[in-house]
Amino acid sequence: MVLLGSTGSIGVNTLKVAKKLNIKIEVLVAGKNIKLLNEQIKAHNPKVVVVSNKEDIKDVNHKNVYSGSENILFVIEDAKSDLVVNALVGFLGLRPTLKALECGKRIALANKESLVACGNFIDTSKIQPIDSEHFGLWYLMQNRPVHKMIITASGGAFRDWDIKKLHNATLSDTQKHPNWLMGQKITIDSATMVNKMFELLEARWLFGEGKYDAIIETKSLIHALIDFKDGSTTAHFAHTNMQLPIAYAVDAKMDENILDHIDLLKIGSLEFREIKKNKYPVWEIKEDLLKNPNMGVVVNAANEVAIQKFINKEIGFMDISKIIINTYEKYSQMPSSVDEVFEIDKKIRESI
Repeated sequence: MVLLGSTGSIGVNTLKVAKKLNIKIEVLVAGKNIKLLNEQIKAHNPKVVVVSNKEDIKDVNHKNVYSGSENILFVIEDAKSDLVVNALVGFLGLRPTLKALECGKRIALANKESLVACGNFIDTSKIQPIDSEHFGLWYLMQNRPVHKMIITASGGAFRDWDIKKLHNATLSDTQKHPNWLMGQKITIDSATMVNKMFELLEARWLFGEGKYDAIIETKSLIHALIDFKDGSTTAHFAHTNMQLPIAYAVDAKMDENILDHIDLLKIGSLEFREIKKNKYPVWEIKEDLLKNPNMGVVVNAANEVAIQKFINKEIGFMDISKIIINTYEKYSQMPSSVDEVFEIDKKIRESI
């Protein structure tokens, strides 16, 4: 396989699955964590390595190392592997998704922004989602009429905070996720609930038009539910471990044990909460965005700019949602092509 984003949490888990299933790694693409990358190179012996920065090449223990986004596209096209795992973070993951599709490769997709910004121009039949929520929906799908698809949220770092304190929340505060450890951006997105809104938008592109919603499940043991038209509801339970959806992306006939089963007697009880707009203001545009999914590029660009401003201490935490909502309400242009997706993205970033 070709693995994009090898040193992130998805990448690390992908390599564990690859080792378990004896899958060879042809290409590793990583960011700035060269120490971990070198450990991965030693363990998996890839043919090619790509890093973000040219100055890091000298520190990589491999004879075939490239740098930069253009070389990511080159190695995807040049690779013999049929499978590309895209675990890159942010809008920069879109071009590799498009390149892999252009080359006729299968994509195990963890890069949310690909579908959020460009879902209308992506052939989802070639994509296996490896977010636990979309995997859960896929796992539950039956040949029965569906009323609504539901995904769950943890509630993020501020799930149990008093609303009045949120205006003073710091970057460090956003990283204190109640259930697991993830990268910086996605943990901020979890705290604002942007992450879940993006996942709903992804689900819309993956599974088609219909009703979609999200609720908070505090223990993160249920990842997805489907309400069928007959009145029944099914739920997908699994421990929070990305190795399960990754394993199915590698082999859809998966018949090996990947995770321990959940012992419901030990769990005892589950708690569900509504996602409220006063704590998660971005939820105000959720329904309209699902009706106008091509506007995802606007929301994504505004979110990435706002997060960087928050990291730079130029704005407060609650201003992230304000910027997203204001930008969404200001712009009505929807892309009619892939080129326009990139044009609108650039326009939004320059305007904030």
